[in-house]
Amino acid sequence: MAKLAFLFAGQGAQSPGMGKALYASSRAARAVFDEGEALRPGILELCFEGPAEALNQTANAQPCLFLMDLACARAAEEAGIKASGAAGFSLGELPAAAFAGLLSDRDAFLAVLERARLMQVSSEQNPGAMSAVLKLPAAEVIRLAGEHGVYAVNFNAPGQTVVSGLTEALRGFEVAVAASGGRTARLKVSGAFHSPYLEGASAAFYAHLSSYSFAEPRIPLYSNLDALPYGADPQKTLALQMKSPVLWQQSIETMKKDGFSAFVEVGAGKTLSGLLRRIDESLLALAVDAPEGLQAALDALKGA
Repeated sequence: MAKLAFLFAGQGAQSPGMGKALYASSRAARAVFDEGEALRPGILELCFEGPAEALNQTANAQPCLFLMDLACARAAEEAGIKASGAAGFSLGELPAAAFAGLLSDRDAFLAVLERARLMQVSSEQNPGAMSAVLKLPAAEVIRLAGEHGVYAVNFNAPGQTVVSGLTEALRGFEVAVAASGGRTARLKVSGAFHSPYLEGASAAFYAHLSSYSFAEPRIPLYSNLDALPYGADPQKTLALQMKSPVLWQQSIETMKKDGFSAFVEVGAGKTLSGLLRRIDESLLALAVDAPEGLQAALDALKGA
């Protein structure tokens, strides 16, 4: 049996209707969504009906995606898919922390509400955006970013690096990328996340997390911050993650070294599955975001 990990999707994957079918078909998924509704009334309607404009706002997108990610993971586990490790992309690290037992579901959701609020405020104070760069090596992206006052922040896969910065500076950077033979695509986020512009939000989130109780994860939980399993100071790790680069490719490579060869993306969309194939085609990449995807994952894992 292949050693399997769950990968929890991040912000940008949200879309109206996500989770609705799983809510109807899985008791475990329904329990996750119902707890979220009790803590933030109205969130089920936002997830299931939208509108997209409201769902895309950071303060809404992050808690909705938290519920979607965790519900998909619990539905997969309920169906018999057992994860021996977990990692989450940016926001996805919080539902991953809940699934791994670092935080209770309730505390992790409340933490996400505060994280989302702080990041929303930061994006309003420093109007910015994020842009994925394709067809250029990371070293070239870092060089161009430095020349234009923006930051290379998400190292996703070979030939895909995400840059974060203020809106005007990012426009100039994108022109330079095109002149260098690369291509850019704006992400569905509302701020210059994982950059120094999140310094204040990171410090406030660290203070907020001081009231939470952390436990030893029941399975290894790999951090965006250093691409290693969580260590002795999860409060610091979660706070620094907001203003630090996401070392996603390195995280997957570390997990492969640790014996993981099968990965199930849990949450909206299939972005992480696509990145996984770009990082290493030998790894099994599956995705669970609806009952059909869950059944397909179960069928694929029978012979893995």
